[in-house]
Amino acid sequence: MIRVLVPFDFSSTAQHALNFATSLTEVYHEVELSVIHVVETPVTTGMGTMGGGLEAIPDIQNQIFYMELVETRKRQFKELEERYADSKFKFRTKLVLGNVFRGISNAIQDEEPDLVIMGSKGTSGFEEVLVGSNTEKVVRNASCPVITIKAETPISSMKKIVFASDFRESNDEVASRIKRMQAIFDAEFYFVAINTPGNFETTRESMERIRAFVQKYKFENIKAEIYNSLSEESGIIEFADDIDADMIAMTTHGRTGLLHLITGSIAEDVVNHSKRPVWTYKTK
Repeated sequence: MIRVLVPFDFSSTAQHALNFATSLTEVYHEVELSVIHVVETPVTTGMGTMGGGLEAIPDIQNQIFYMELVETRKRQFKELEERYADSKFKFRTKLVLGNVFRGISNAIQDEEPDLVIMGSKGTSGFEEVLVGSNTEKVVRNASCPVITIKAETPISSMKKIVFASDFRESNDEVASRIKRMQAIFDAEFYFVAINTPGNFETTRESMERIRAFVQKYKFENIKAEIYNSLSEESGIIEFADDIDADMIAMTTHGRTGLLHLITGSIAEDVVNHSKRPVWTYKTK
């Protein structure tokens, strides 16, 4: 049994993610899909009447719209349940009121899924710096692997998968999960290290590290590659473009707060800018 959580906002990208999740039945005999939708609670704020800072201000129009939206989502979820009622996988829905990221995070904590699959539109420029996306936050914080989907992607299309890493750290859990992906997807796996001007090393040094990783964890049928680029993020995306990969896999350290603002995250940048599905897993 594999338990999959699908955050769902009724957009086309969310439907792509759900379709990818349902197609897991092609490779798993037992699949349990939990689809969660979070209705953001409307709050209008203003200065307190006694000059004591911000306080919530009732907004009748917002409240009416909110109540109608909740009822609409309930009807849409009922239609989804009816659509998948006769499927060979278990299917359930969950409607949550409140903050989107918090609602998804709580669901991950409570349900302990094996995998989160969610749609991503990506962000760029000013929006990326100031806001980011809920998808990016989930990638940074989720305790299980996350696959982000931007377009219709059937499981059967997975023929080439790139695992990008610097291969400097041995991680039994990551190696185990990559091996599991190999068993699931009938695909070629490429292990790639990105060489940049700011962190240059010889091809021999990089290749020796990849070989050591492969030998330690007894990987088979792996193609090792060294790719030169101006940055790790662009190198990963460019390499995936060059070989026409179907998915990118990588780990993230899940940095938050000031450290995240200073250093950023290669995984989150790739999730934002790659047109391909991206598999991420947070390591310690």
